[in-house]
Amino acid sequence: MRTVFVFPAGERAATVALLDRHLPGQRDPWTLDGNLYIDIDIDDEQIGYLFSDWDPEDVAILEAAVGHHPTWAVQIDISGRIDGTAEVHRMIALLLEHGGVATDDYTPHPWTLPEILSGAVIDGLRFFDFRGYHELNREHGRS
Repeated sequence: MRTVFVFPAGERAATVALLDRHLPGQRDPWTLDGNLYIDIDIDDEQIGYLFSDWDPEDVAILEAAVGHHPTWAVQIDISGRIDGTAEVHRMIALLLEHGGVATDDYTPHPWTLPEILSGAVIDGLRFFDFRGYHELNREHGRS
């Protein structure tokens, strides 16, 4: 499973309503074609675990990009049965239509929608560039 975190601009309730409209009749998680599993993660002192396995440096990069410490995110888990790139891009375009950023498993860079749509390359990778990530690791002798 590969994971993308989306930090949309605006309120959590508006994002939940958006997901309910576009993926009706489901929740906890919402699914797209049985291949993307979409949920809301919360970060608070009592139940929060959103950043529990994040490197503190990556959290700081995210905070700088959004201007505050996010208290929630949309987590998208992508099945390994599919490429998933088109599906992830479709969900990202929907969720970031009014601003925000997304992160993936391959770079700590908080990606904006214009960067994602333009195919921008940061540190040798595009957004959700699992193929490029594995190729870079092979070139550098990492697995």
